[in-house]
Amino acid sequence: MQHVVSQEWLFEHGTDDQVVIVDCRFILGNPEAGRKAYAADHIPGAFYLDLEQDLSGPKDVHGGRHPLPDPDQLAVKLGQIGIDRDTLVIAYDDQGGAMASRLWWLLTYLGHDRVSLLDGGYTRWKEAGYPVTDEPPVEHPTVFKPQLRPELVLSMEQVKERIGRPGTVLIDSRESRRYEGIEETIDPVAGHIPGAKQRFWKDSLDSAGLWKSEAEQAERFSDLREAQEVVVYCGSGVTACPNIIALQQAGIKNVKLYAGSWSDWISYAGNPVATGEE
Repeated sequence: MQHVVSQEWLFEHGTDDQVVIVDCRFILGNPEAGRKAYAADHIPGAFYLDLEQDLSGPKDVHGGRHPLPDPDQLAVKLGQIGIDRDTLVIAYDDQGGAMASRLWWLLTYLGHDRVSLLDGGYTRWKEAGYPVTDEPPVEHPTVFKPQLRPELVLSMEQVKERIGRPGTVLIDSRESRRYEGIEETIDPVAGHIPGAKQRFWKDSLDSAGLWKSEAEQAERFSDLREAQEVVVYCGSGVTACPNIIALQQAGIKNVKLYAGSWSDWISYAGNPVATGEE
């Protein structure tokens, strides 16, 4: 299954029987913005899934700012919007794919590989003059049966065990200033997990905001070709997901998500914190 589909492809196939379109727009710090934007206009037939209400579980002392949702609860929501094992899901947002990639990863984790991102997202869809609507989609509920892939996700303890392990590479997906500990605008502690390499998730995109080719992603991650295992994290397990897609495009195998990510890591007082470049 291709990771990204073009605007033209979705315009031609968006009404196909087995296609379900999902709008994932969401703005951190303004949790109602995405839902309001969807209500104003969206791609015809698209359903809305909210990062914090649908694609995350409730926050606790540990687990990070966006814990993984309960798989069975998410499965019910997916079924309600017509997603089953035969459905091709097309996810989009207007944040470069950050939020849509979270849905892509969750579906993959639940055993559903038929999911792609809309290249360029909603902004480019509107700019290109493709149709939009404020009409709610027609629901065709079904049953989504999750088949969990627990090997795709790691806990804090499992990540801690891997620090310094030969063959394992940690990837921090945040921008360099947060990674280096120069500034931290979201979480209470700045820095990164010791030994992690910094690969900003937005480098998955080109200057026009479109996804880079497989060859470009392979070049971007050329230093990881010999890695036996790649563990990806970010601030809360959301923007790590575009990097996971890019790593798959690059042909890198055995890629795992530290779901709690940095916000979970620093919730444990004894965990080491590194600053500066590595």
